[in-house]
Amino acid sequence: MKIYVHEKGVTLTGKAWEIKRKLKEYGQHYEFVQQWVNGISQNNSCKK
Repeated sequence: MKIYVHEKGVTLTGKAWEIKRKLKEYGQHYEFVQQWVNGISQNNSCKK
C-alpha cells in the first residue's frame, strides 16, 4: 500500500481492505482529510 500526500488531498493505492483499514486508522485521529493533509505537511516541514 502506498499513500501519496498532495497539497490538495491524499491518494491511497493498494488493495481495498488495506485502504479501508488505513482510512479507519486515520479517521480516529483526524475528522477531515484537510486536517490529515495539514498534519502531515507540518510534520514534513519540521523534519527538513
